[in-house]
Amino acid sequence: MFTPPKLLRISLLLLALSTPVAVTHAQNAPADPANQSMPDDSSKAAFVEYMHTNFRQDRKMLAWRYDRYQALLNNKDMTREKEKKAFLLTAREEFTLERNKPRAYEHAFLDIGYGVTISGPHLVMRMTSALDVQPTDKVLEIGTGSGYQAAVLAQLSNQVHSVEIIEPLHERTKGVYQKLVDAGNAPYQNVSLKAGDGYYGWEEKGPFDKIIVTCAIDHIPPPLLKQLAPNGIMVIPVGPPGKQTLLKVTKQVDAEGKVTISRQDVYNGRLSVSFVPFTKAEGGTWSGKGNH
Repeated sequence: MFTPPKLLRISLLLLALSTPVAVTHAQNAPADPANQSMPDDSSKAAFVEYMHTNFRQDRKMLAWRYDRYQALLNNKDMTREKEKKAFLLTAREEFTLERNKPRAYEHAFLDIGYGVTISGPHLVMRMTSALDVQPTDKVLEIGTGSGYQAAVLAQLSNQVHSVEIIEPLHERTKGVYQKLVDAGNAPYQNVSLKAGDGYYGWEEKGPFDKIIVTCAIDHIPPPLLKQLAPNGIMVIPVGPPGKQTLLKVTKQVDAEGKVTISRQDVYNGRLSVSFVPFTKAEGGTWSGKGNH
């Protein structure tokens, strides 16, 4: 049957409008950490000028960040260029409560509400360095908290997944990330956030090349070990309340499928750490006494 050209054009238009189309949102595309240049760290003045010019960040905060950067280097909490860059590019003050912004770069845990804290810069960077994150690593964080640790990881990997058990804190941090992404902070597009019990990880997103746990427990959760990829690394504080050993856990799988788990004290016995407890969704805390 002959269809007049005008009717044919209308039919084709209607067909196009009724056919599902895959849409790619550029703002949601993962940012490549390798594309970001190392800031000029040759001097405080040079760093402040570089960051203020390129990112319009507050000069006073930048000066404090540089001072803490020098302390981190002196303490050998980070030695590789990539972790140095991650610290310098991440505005810690964005993840603190307003009243604590002047203390953002102190060597201290800071209250963020809900009975939890943001870890001090030295511990954050020591844990980050122990992970040795590669640009294409899939990373899982247990305990999003303020979002600062995930933000540092987002400067290193384009696939960061983070789980927070306190739902109102999760919602607040999600809002912080959205605000930062809307302001043009591309690396934070690399972070996916979820509210849930971190003991069980994030199975549908696994396996993970790297896992970092920012709450204390007296054993290594089996679900997290299961979700750790072969040759993967987990950094986790393990031990009694108030005094944990920061462990670097490596999972190796041989050709026959035999799994070997090795543990190393990140601080080599020189220092213990103290994190908030690993809480359960139904209340209470996780321990090795019949909870797994």
